[in-house]
Amino acid sequence: MFREMRRKKQALDRTEIDRILHYGTNGVLALSGDKEYPYAVPISYVQDGDVLYFHCARSGHKLDLIRQNPKASFCVVDQDQIHPEAYTTWFRSVIVYGTMEILEDEQEKRTAIEKLAEKYAPADSVENREEFIRKDWIPLCMLKMTIDHVTGKEAIELVRQKAETGKAV
Repeated sequence: MFREMRRKKQALDRTEIDRILHYGTNGVLALSGDKEYPYAVPISYVQDGDVLYFHCARSGHKLDLIRQNPKASFCVVDQDQIHPEAYTTWFRSVIVYGTMEILEDEQEKRTAIEKLAEKYAPADSVENREEFIRKDWIPLCMLKMTIDHVTGKEAIELVRQKAETGKAV
């Protein structure tokens, strides 16, 4: 169902993929858009095992498209160093393929927003995060992407450096 990566030496293992998803702060969510144009939007997220959570307003383009077709992809760029002397970049990125769901269950929605709030404001008190969530609860919509497939890839230069030094750059 999913294509194999052509440059297998550059493929990231699942541990590295999960590290990137855990520490990443944003990515680009791609949906099947209107008139057959892809619709891609930058968005913050949190990973919880084989699930990603996103937040948005209760109405809008994303929700309309998810209702039409819940299949989506999500790209997170971990690294992108420009090397002009070689006309290239040293990149590391992950692409997630999954099925989107608009959360209707109040407890699952609350758990998801709490995870998101903790990721982006870890030093804040639980009380402050709860107050923030309470104020924004009514207009809040939470989205869930169940991961169907995930790939990660890095520049060949990073692969070579890892082989030489024994550690990721």
